[in-house]
Amino acid sequence: MATYLMDEGATIQCTHAATVSVQASNTQVKVDGQAVLTLSDTFTVSGCPFQIPLVASTKPQPCTTVQWLVPAMRVRAGGIPVLLKDSSGLCQSAEQIPQGPPTVVMTQMRVKGT
Repeated sequence: MATYLMDEGATIQCTHAATVSVQASNTQVKVDGQAVLTLSDTFTVSGCPFQIPLVASTKPQPCTTVQWLVPAMRVRAGGIPVLLKDSSGLCQSAEQIPQGPPTVVMTQMRVKGT
């Protein structure tokens, strides 16, 4: 089923509700003036509060990046699959430890893809 494409203006959060910022590599394909996000873009998490409980204390283990695993199957921008509102991804710590899926809170509501 078709769902909305993610763009630079999308609001994305890590598993622990921290903000995800995007550096889009695509400069050609846009929706409402915002670049469409692709699998090759850089997704950085800032301010993640997650800590691992240890016996006597805790160890900070915040999400630092998002790696998208399942992009659009049919829609591409510059030959690279675009990301959809329901694309599957995984937040990761600096040590590349999986933290859980990101949440796409809001994105553009004009263009859909599969």
